Amino acid sequence: MVPLSLFAVMSGSGWPPGLLGAGHGHELIFGFALALIAGYTLGPQPWRILAPLFGLWLAARLSWLLAPEWLVSQLLSPAFALLLAWQVVPRFQAAKKWRNKIAGPLILALCLLALAYALAEWMPVALNQRSMMEVAILGLMLLMTFMGGRIIAPAVAGTLEKRGIPLEARVQPRIEGALLIVLPLAMICLPFSGTRLISGALLLLAAILIIVRTVRWKLWRCTDRPDLLVLALGYLWLAAGAGATGVHLFTGQSLVPALHLITIGALGTLSGSVMLRLAWQRACRTLPPAWQVLVLASAMAIAAISRYLTGDAPYSQSDLLWLASGVWALAFSGLASQLLVLFLLSKSSSNRAL
Repeated sequence: MVPLSLFAVMSGSGWPPGLLGAGHGHELIFGFALALIAGYTLGPQPWRILAPLFGLWLAARLSWLLAPEWLVSQLLSPAFALLLAWQVVPRFQAAKKWRNKIAGPLILALCLLALAYALAEWMPVALNQRSMMEVAILGLMLLMTFMGGRIIAPAVAGTLEKRGIPLEARVQPRIEGALLIVLPLAMICLPFSGTRLISGALLLLAAILIIVRTVRWKLWRCTDRPDLLVLALGYLWLAAGAGATGVHLFTGQSLVPALHLITIGALGTLSGSVMLRLAWQRACRTLPPAWQVLVLASAMAIAAISRYLTGDAPYSQSDLLWLASGVWALAFSGLASQLLVLFLLSKSSSNRAL
């Protein structure tokens, strides 16, 4: 979709229309990211639950791609998002600590942003589609900060404990709690001109907290676990994205290049490495090969840095833009192929066991 969005603009054809302008951003957040949330939070489900979700998701993608101006195209993405929220959010209500309860409301907020995006023309000027997109990206960053920490901390602790090295700083509840306060406030302040500098300061603070949290995990003691190092790299992309966005807010620059550090560097690295890790564990009960996670991390780094360097006028730097989109597409095409092979392998193993 990303190379196709460049083709739509740079060929002059305007096709497919759904990927012009901010169209590929819409699909990245409300298509790709919400599908990731569905896959990660729902777990195994019967087809009576999966079929309506997948059907709405697929219809929303195709209709937006071909005819984004149609009313039905604008309503299908919110319909998928609301159905997803109905299935996922109640799962987090049983949590007792407030930090554990945050995932449910956050996923609900992201799903409601899909509806807000569709209704933006009837909302106050400050809450236009562009600002809704920016807030949604910060929401994704908050979700990745929370869930990424919950994945990395126990994995690192387990690895170090096998070597007799205790890790006291695991989830780090104080830092996690601070991030769960700072980042929602940054989301609230971002759309309004009078509070954008406050949002910038909060994002800079969040970047520092993420770096401190990552350093306290002592990942330099896990050099033989490239899968963990790549997860940590994805986590540090969150710090880079938050810091760069904060700086851009203070300097009055466009936020688009900085936000791509979150959507490409962090989202691409974390989502890809988590999918590889889970697929290899389920199919072969082993960790993914080092070369796969390292290639993925390198590709996302090249894509994120290339897109950031294109700056505020990306189409004037077409070589870098094609490099970023091409590397992203190749990386996820390879990832999809590997996931399919592992899925078929796991099915074959299950059949033999029966």
